Amino acid sequence: MFKKKGSLNEALWGWAMVAPTIIGLVVLNIIPIFQTLKMSFHKSGDFGRNDIFVGFENYQRMLGDAQVWQATWNTFKYTLLVVPATVVLAILLAVLLNSKIKGKHLYRTIFFLPMVAAPAAVTMVWKWLYNTDFGLINFVLGKMGIGRINWIEDPKIAMYSIALIGIWSTVGYSMILILAGLQEIPKDYYEAARIDGASPAKQFFQITLPLVSPTLFFVVVTSVIQSMQVFDVIYMMEDIRSPAYDKTVSLVYLFYNNSFKYSDKGYGSTIVILLLAIILLITAVQMKAQKKWVHYN
Repeated sequence: MFKKKGSLNEALWGWAMVAPTIIGLVVLNIIPIFQTLKMSFHKSGDFGRNDIFVGFENYQRMLGDAQVWQATWNTFKYTLLVVPATVVLAILLAVLLNSKIKGKHLYRTIFFLPMVAAPAAVTMVWKWLYNTDFGLINFVLGKMGIGRINWIEDPKIAMYSIALIGIWSTVGYSMILILAGLQEIPKDYYEAARIDGASPAKQFFQITLPLVSPTLFFVVVTSVIQSMQVFDVIYMMEDIRSPAYDKTVSLVYLFYNNSFKYSDKGYGSTIVILLLAIILLITAVQMKAQKKWVHYN
């Protein structure tokens, strides 16, 4: 009887500890998803009141909206530019800063700093750097004899300029996570590999990558989700009147415009549901594919 009572108290304590997280998840994530799904079947009434049920009208409109599919491609393009580059750079930096180099703690702090800075402030600094007439980048290029480049408003290169900001902003966070995974690898493996005559490259591919793969998987999944939801950097860099707007607008930016600028929350919710479906599909594929390359000890 005492054993049962002790187990019950332990279970209650466990639920009490996770309750704030569960409540926050339900209130801030689960309930809004269903509210957004409900809103996607409605059209906003006058002055935001008395929403009108329209069934699948918003979804039919979305399927024929070229701007939505352009925004979908822009979002995919941003993700494809940012995630692989961020992960590769983060791995290289983590391996480097996990070795015995002088001042590595200072370097770790420097690389992580962009993550704690306000996104709006970071984007404003980069907007100045990219300025066609007065930006530091064009000033340096001018000294090298290279003409001015319109980094922000040229539709051909604007997305690459934005992606560079995304890489710079997130590589430090990914590096810290991978670094934590590297420090969990027992040193005995490397000592045994060195005794067997394994080169540093062979140690990296046969020891480091397999053992850090669970952390790497987490970094990839969260980076993809974060990149698919990109908004602030594009919003701050590209105005709706910019020549590069159509080539850079993301799904979240399009949702913002429809919901708050055009007061069409029903159609904006439909765009968010599309984004949610894409993220769920990509995450499901990643969860399935992890069995082939993630090694859990």
